Amino acid sequence: MSKSILREIEGLQSQTVAKLRGKYREVLGEDSRSNHKQYLVRRIAWRLQAEAEGGLSERAQRRAEELARDADLRLVRPHHRKPSPSTRPDLMRDPRLPAPGAVVTRTFQGRLISVEILEHEFRHEGCVYRSLSAIARRVSGTAWNGFSFFGLNGE
Repeated sequence: MSKSILREIEGLQSQTVAKLRGKYREVLGEDSRSNHKQYLVRRIAWRLQAEAEGGLSERAQRRAEELARDADLRLVRPHHRKPSPSTRPDLMRDPRLPAPGAVVTRTFQGRLISVEILEHEFRHEGCVYRSLSAIARRVSGTAWNGFSFFGLNGE
């Protein structure tokens, strides 16, 4: 690679994001949707190198186009939301759990611990918990796997 291209690429690191976006538009012929400095530097550097020394071979370009055609491209990032208990399908229910309405018990340090299984939650001593582990922690004062604590591992 020529020294002038190398110097130009090294100089990209010291530029502001605004200047890099302008350079991106100049070099790649389109506006960047990204404001991530390292991404802009890498894309500009790649284009400068490709123009100076040649880009992908015809075979590589065809293969890339084939892969892009076959790919399930996502244009918008997925929104990860926890489903609310009223919209969660029964498929999400752990198969180790008894049916809603059942009561699981365990004696711990001479005390009988009982938990009512609700649709997607658990009731213990009038309080509703999101997990058996939370109840086990409350009762024992230490971290426990709720399924192990109540003997629901299916073993």
